[in-house]
Amino acid sequence: MRTQVCIVGGGPSGLLLSQLLHLKGIDTVVLERQSRDYVLGRIRAGVLEHGFAALMREAQCGERMDREGEIHEGFLIAHGGKLDRVDLHKYTGGSSVIVYGQTELTRDLYEARERMGGKVVHGAEGVALHELKSGQPYVTYRQGDESFRIDCDYVVGADGFHGVSRKSIPRDVLREYERVYPFGWLGVLSRTKPVSPELIYAKHERGFALCSLRSQVLSRYYIQVPLTDQLEDWSDDAFWAELTRRLPSEVAASLVTGPSIEKSIAPLRSFVAEPMRYGNLFLAGDAAHIVPPTGARGLNSAASDIYYLYHALTDHYRAGDDAGLEDYSRKALSRVWKAQRFSWWMTSMLHRFPDNLPYEDRLQDTELAYLFSSDNAQAALAENYVGLPF
Repeated sequence: MRTQVCIVGGGPSGLLLSQLLHLKGIDTVVLERQSRDYVLGRIRAGVLEHGFAALMREAQCGERMDREGEIHEGFLIAHGGKLDRVDLHKYTGGSSVIVYGQTELTRDLYEARERMGGKVVHGAEGVALHELKSGQPYVTYRQGDESFRIDCDYVVGADGFHGVSRKSIPRDVLREYERVYPFGWLGVLSRTKPVSPELIYAKHERGFALCSLRSQVLSRYYIQVPLTDQLEDWSDDAFWAELTRRLPSEVAASLVTGPSIEKSIAPLRSFVAEPMRYGNLFLAGDAAHIVPPTGARGLNSAASDIYYLYHALTDHYRAGDDAGLEDYSRKALSRVWKAQRFSWWMTSMLHRFPDNLPYEDRLQDTELAYLFSSDNAQAALAENYVGLPF
């Protein structure tokens, strides 16, 4: 098989890049190890920056997002038994975010690829990348008992933290930066009315909590738990009881509970790999960087990678201009590290750290008190939350 760009990873990043390049007449093949149903079964982020939403529209995949997604012009932070609101609209000159589940976004991208005859290969096992430093890279994989080879100009690794792409960069070239946090998030999805029309981030002495939503009839809730906890430790009743303890009384009184339709525990880590280019391989999304979900930067950071790659590859094929490809890693990492900083700051401010000194606990409280005493501090938070420019 021959293509111009081989994309490893059929999640939202890989599918979005494939769709955007297709519309510019650039040929791609997407390889995904899992089945389509498996990919669509992943429960992930649901807060989209305005820049990500614009990319979806440019990819001709934004119609359902605009119809069903919820525009949020602010969010709430619960602390010290009270609620304070961050007004995104006020502090960013009218910007907002869209709440639209990653599962739905991925479904829209799959349907667009099918509609346009895009090549997405599922069940691609044993993917290996070859000759990345040469002018003739290629990718091999197995599907059932058959082996395949794809010759291409460029390889884009959008196959996540555990994928093969980053591991294909020699260890003496790759630098990795990581922080693993001493807790995880226990998340529950339920067919219940959300407790609030806007997201609530809650700082509490028992630990962090988040009240989120996917629609007016589908709610997503999280609580901070020790890394040693297992799903078997948490019945639905135990989850709702603990969530209730961590919310202000007026919020807890409005909480509608119900059976969970999905429950999972996600460890929290911050991770960046540099560089994001090696020869004719370009990393994107979780293959190169991961953030804690606090602040909703993960999927949105991947979108900025796709934005830079999309424009760089378009310039290469349509104008013979390689400046964007040459500068991709530097430009992408500059924005990635700003997203890392914001996620680290939000995580540090809102979670209970088991080894904190009393001094550090007081600093957390002071950080929140300062935030809501300063328009400039709220403006900085709002600017990062709606998304820094690409």
